[in-house]
Amino acid sequence: MRPKNMPPISGNINDNWQTPVKALDPLFPFVERSWTIWEPAQGKGYLTEGLRDRGFNVIGSDIQTGQDFLSWVPDFFDCIITNPPFSLKQQFFERAYRLRRPFAFLVPLTTLETPTRQALFREYGLEVILFPSRIYFENENGGCGRPYFACAWFTNWLGIGRQLTFWDPKPAKIGMI
Repeated sequence: MRPKNMPPISGNINDNWQTPVKALDPLFPFVERSWTIWEPAQGKGYLTEGLRDRGFNVIGSDIQTGQDFLSWVPDFFDCIITNPPFSLKQQFFERAYRLRRPFAFLVPLTTLETPTRQALFREYGLEVILFPSRIYFENENGGCGRPYFACAWFTNWLGIGRQLTFWDPKPAKIGMI
């Protein structure tokens, strides 16, 4: 857990931020147990290990180990799950749509802002899983920080069935507003 006095992430253009395994929780109802999942921007491998710990077959790769998502593809995979480098999110979406496999990318909500991405989302579809609060990421030195912006899972072809999904780890009580 992150200490309360740690400042938020701001003004850092470094893409080397690691995602906590807990961020995977909203995806589990939609990912088939029989699928082989490709995590193409694994960094330290937190998501790869988190998926393996839940019994999934996972192929982990990263540009830092010579497998660039934008040009390399494993022999076989069913689904892509990753937190892509935010500076390359446009290229990651374009590539994922071309590969025509279910995917889930953890990206800032501001990803919705550009006309180019909006055109992709209109053409191919998009389902979004929103978190109830911001996610704490780990930086390259092992410290934690929470960005000043909210992130969400941007998905397609996972069969979520709704364009926007609000994930709440605690089920709402009937009759409560």
